[in-house]
Amino acid sequence: MKNTILICLFALFLSGFAQTKKASNLETITVGGGCYWCVEAVYENLNGVKSVVSGFSGGKVANPTYEEVCTGTTGHAEVVQITYDKNVTDLNEIFKVFFTVHDPTTLNRQGADVGTQYRSVIFYKNEEQKKAAQSIIAELNKAKVYDSPIVTKVEPFTKFYKAEDYHQNYYANNKNQPYCKMVIQPKIEKFEKVFKDKLKKSKA
Repeated sequence: MKNTILICLFALFLSGFAQTKKASNLETITVGGGCYWCVEAVYENLNGVKSVVSGFSGGKVANPTYEEVCTGTTGHAEVVQITYDKNVTDLNEIFKVFFTVHDPTTLNRQGADVGTQYRSVIFYKNEEQKKAAQSIIAELNKAKVYDSPIVTKVEPFTKFYKAEDYHQNYYANNKNQPYCKMVIQPKIEKFEKVFKDKLKKSKA
């Protein structure tokens, strides 16, 4: 009986250890690159990304609604919170995708979407994220990848508010909408072309 109990306890210990180790491989980064529908749709296809949640960060109003954020008066940016497996992808890759699928040189604007809520921003949660963001921005500016300087803000993360349910997986649920066809689809196609070897298997 004692041996059976010990075996069960050991099995439980190993199971808990495996779950803890798996959880320790996950990291979250919050970025804003214009309309979160676009950014969300892209990262959902990147291998190693476990979840992408659309929401708001960087503002002064608690629990803002989409309508409130759209006024540009709450201070929030439309962002996505990306949870990824560090054993499969990394910050450098996350940021490479970020700077590929949006224009980081237009202040408070992405195409026809204008306002501070559409600003280009990275909200870091630790020094590693901060340094990685600053490093890739410096490299891109030095290499003059863009015709104009990058205006992406690198700011400390404070709070994330999840957007309303109908904003989650928006592209996947509304592919026939004009905005999805004209704005989001081209971004996805660009991402799939540039990062074709980094797509999730279902997209490869």
